[in-house]
Amino acid sequence: MSLSRRHYTRTMSGLALGVAVTLLAACSGSGNDDTAATAGSSDTASSGSSLAKTLVFSPIGLQVPAMKGLSEGVQGYGGSQGWEVIVQDPSLDPTKQVQQVTEVLDSGRAGAAWIIAIAPPSMSDVLRKAQDKGIPVLINGVPADYGFDGPQAGISFDTIDYAAGGTALGEQLGKCINEKMDGTANVIYGESAAGTAGKKESDDSFVAALKKSAPDAKIVQNWTISDRAASQTDVGNILQGNPDVNAVAAANDEGALGAIGAFKAAGKELPCIAEFGGNDEVLALVKDGTIFASVALQFGDDMTQSFDTLVAMQADPTAEGPLLTVPQKVITAGS
Repeated sequence: MSLSRRHYTRTMSGLALGVAVTLLAACSGSGNDDTAATAGSSDTASSGSSLAKTLVFSPIGLQVPAMKGLSEGVQGYGGSQGWEVIVQDPSLDPTKQVQQVTEVLDSGRAGAAWIIAIAPPSMSDVLRKAQDKGIPVLINGVPADYGFDGPQAGISFDTIDYAAGGTALGEQLGKCINEKMDGTANVIYGESAAGTAGKKESDDSFVAALKKSAPDAKIVQNWTISDRAASQTDVGNILQGNPDVNAVAAANDEGALGAIGAFKAAGKELPCIAEFGGNDEVLALVKDGTIFASVALQFGDDMTQSFDTLVAMQADPTAEGPLLTVPQKVITAGS
């Protein structure tokens, strides 16, 4: 599995329900297939642009629940704004994704494109084709992922600020340790697998923020998160060798949920746990006090800012596209 695919499957695991709840009321209910699904109107764009009000949305694959939920949210929001939305399904195949997007760009139907690239380097020529045709594009990642050395005409790049997320994670765990354990704790940290997008930034900023927030807390061991079941096993094994562990930080939802399961299975209390991600299951556990804090990615807000950015870019596809960041929000039981 490519690093990009693994990253998007992991970080967007909680998006489907969140987007569906907030946005599907506006959805037109059109179906999906491997070629296209549509919602809304196909009128030409206003504000002086000759481009059609037609958005091509290419996620990594509709078999991923988060991608299915996002595609429906984009259809609903786009339709409510008077746009036609063409949803493609590359089925986690980067070659198929390149072919599908290229075909629709060449067809003349596309007025804008939103791509969640499976393998970013494979999309470099597609982005250049869109530039040549004057069709604005929004794509995940940063310019360097696609061989560019900076912002590009007609292209907006959207990424996650992992350093900010790691900092907030360390601050929140430190806050819990200070409030509940007088600043002293034995911490374990669930880190992302090597090669995962943003790993170094997230890890380094977490460690620095925890040290600053709760200097007497000690990270006694790390484990590498793959999925919830594996994390429960790994944390269970850690607890056998380190029975005094009483605080957990996790770089994603599955790590946090696996750790909670391990503590329950061992019959041990977990006074402090914080995590980065914020899917619906995690947020319910924040609300009931099981999890102290979640640094929650606001994918619903990102969806609207992404769509609105593409609409604005149609007015001048030759202008540099903005660099976007997925909004984050710290959620606690009292927030």
